[in-house]
Amino acid sequence: MEGREEIKGSKPSFPLTFWELAVASTMVFGIVLGLVGVYLTMPASDYSFLKLPRNLEDLQILRDNLESYTSDYTVQVLVGYCAVYIFMQTFMIPGTVFMSLLAGALFGVFKGVALVVFTATAGASSFYFLSKLIGQPLVFSLWPDKRERLLNYMLFLRLTPTLPNTFINVASPIVDVPYHIFFMATLIGLIPAAYITVRAGIALSELQSLGDLYDFNSIATLFLIGVVSVTPTLMSKTKQ
Repeated sequence: MEGREEIKGSKPSFPLTFWELAVASTMVFGIVLGLVGVYLTMPASDYSFLKLPRNLEDLQILRDNLESYTSDYTVQVLVGYCAVYIFMQTFMIPGTVFMSLLAGALFGVFKGVALVVFTATAGASSFYFLSKLIGQPLVFSLWPDKRERLLNYMLFLRLTPTLPNTFINVASPIVDVPYHIFFMATLIGLIPAAYITVRAGIALSELQSLGDLYDFNSIATLFLIGVVSVTPTLMSKTKQ
């Protein structure tokens, strides 16, 4: 009996499951293949304007130069955008908010939101795998034992500006949040904030600072949606 319990409680030596490794490998292979395709199909030109924007002025210059390429080389711009966003999200490089604004400026609200949610979720997933691969073997604590409503808690954290997304990405695999819950909470929870940012990107020239993105009404709305998402969990606890 003791031997069986020891075997049952033991964890595999490699932190990632087969499907998690398959998803991570597919994303890496897709990004590399996509960038090679962009490099081979884009026309010869001066691309000195291509750099990660650090302020709104850099972003406007990047937008002005990419607008013509977006109409003629839509696929290449999309692939390049996705690769850069996922790379930045994976390695915690600051500036993804500028990339979200750029999506709105280049592709409009609906396409921009879909693009930002997809790339942000893919980048967060990459970081999840990286954190699980490195951090989980070192730290295995800090999360409550009862996890039947983890999706609601994760949605609340994603929807509301209570914690930085980077912290959620780092902590989730370390405290053993299942990937399917992490994925769904990220995919759904990022939509409201992505909509606000992408919509602001359409009027990029009128944006004076990043502080203009989130006014009191926007923040209150995000908190309200977050409270609604976690309400079923709170109600189920009161009934117990």
